[in-house]
Amino acid sequence: MKLVDERTYSLNGITIHTITTEKFKTNTIVLKVRAPLSQEDVTVRALLPYVLQNGTKSHPQPTHFRAYLDELYGASLAVDLSKKGEDHIITFRLEIANEKFLRDSTPLLEKGIELLSEVLLHPVIEGNAFKSSTVDKEKRALKQRIQSVYDDKMRYASQRLIEEMCAEEPYRLPANGEKDQVDNISAQSLFEYYQNMLKTNDIHLYLVGDIKEEEVDGYVKKYFDMPQKVNKVESSITNRATNKKEPNEVIEKQDVKQGKLNIGYRTNVKFNDDLYYALQVFNGIFGGFSHSKLFINVREKESLAYYAASRVESHKGLLLVMSGIDFSNYEKAVTIINQQIEAMKQGEYSESEISQTKAVIKNQILETIDTARGLIEILYNNEVSDVDKPVDAFLEGVENVTKEQIQEVARLIEQDTIYFLTGKEA
Repeated sequence: MKLVDERTYSLNGITIHTITTEKFKTNTIVLKVRAPLSQEDVTVRALLPYVLQNGTKSHPQPTHFRAYLDELYGASLAVDLSKKGEDHIITFRLEIANEKFLRDSTPLLEKGIELLSEVLLHPVIEGNAFKSSTVDKEKRALKQRIQSVYDDKMRYASQRLIEEMCAEEPYRLPANGEKDQVDNISAQSLFEYYQNMLKTNDIHLYLVGDIKEEEVDGYVKKYFDMPQKVNKVESSITNRATNKKEPNEVIEKQDVKQGKLNIGYRTNVKFNDDLYYALQVFNGIFGGFSHSKLFINVREKESLAYYAASRVESHKGLLLVMSGIDFSNYEKAVTIINQQIEAMKQGEYSESEISQTKAVIKNQILETIDTARGLIEILYNNEVSDVDKPVDAFLEGVENVTKEQIQEVARLIEQDTIYFLTGKEA
């Protein structure tokens, strides 16, 4: 029996995914709206979902809109933005009670689908524009979200590494957009972008819960009356090559008390590659978990770092190391981190380390699909990379990774950029 039974089909210009399960007491409905990252659009897109979640044509006042969510037995609506490779993803997420657990027979699933369709297709407008007071309010909030990254030096260092590493690539752009572009957006220009987005973006609707597929089909046909698609944008993730270059070193000085050393590597392996499973195991042994080389050798044995870890950007092919160190330990920390990469290339890890890492990865995946939100995120990776990797196949792929494949991945990894945020007095 398959771990996840996903049905996928196209309807009314969007791709529908239904996952019928009795595991959850609530039904989760998620809209994913995808377009390539671009300098021209990234900040407009970052503002748009927050404007849309303020209200709909039927519930134009934010207070009334939130009151209606409460009427639906405390339904919750959230929006966020993310990057997967060089694509920019807007997510709308609605969680609503399953009516079968309620005393009355309110058709909550239908009302949830209707409400989410209204958020996307029937926003509050004035003439040919969004409501200017709403746009102005959300512009202020967007500036604060962008500023919050600069105030959190761990996040700031991660962003600065990407900006330096991918200076000539769309991936350099932050998901929340650029602060100096926010003021250029008007209520009218945002509405014009929104209209174009509906016609061109790749839109997926996920429904997870104890649902009847034929009912879902009827509701989607009834409420998601999408505009005719024109020149649907294609993902730009897998077709962008990067030229090899000498490793870059960037040292930035600010009034900080702890150094942030972040190092970026090109893995030359992406989500849709055969070696992707081996890359996941590589990262687990190298820096992904508490038993990894970075944690043990950089943080524990040498006491060089307050934290030291690594993560993989699966759709872009990046390995990112994050660490917090004393200013004076910069060169020693860089040397020891690179020694761990070399140890991975030489196969300096045991079968028990490999087995332990596989077990942790598999537990992580099983924990993730134990929530509707996590399950949708895992399934959506397939859409972004245009591959079919069911959860079962993913778990099997991880289990079958060999030591030779891990070494093969290690040999493909190339250092790209060292970014060090240090103190002004250092």
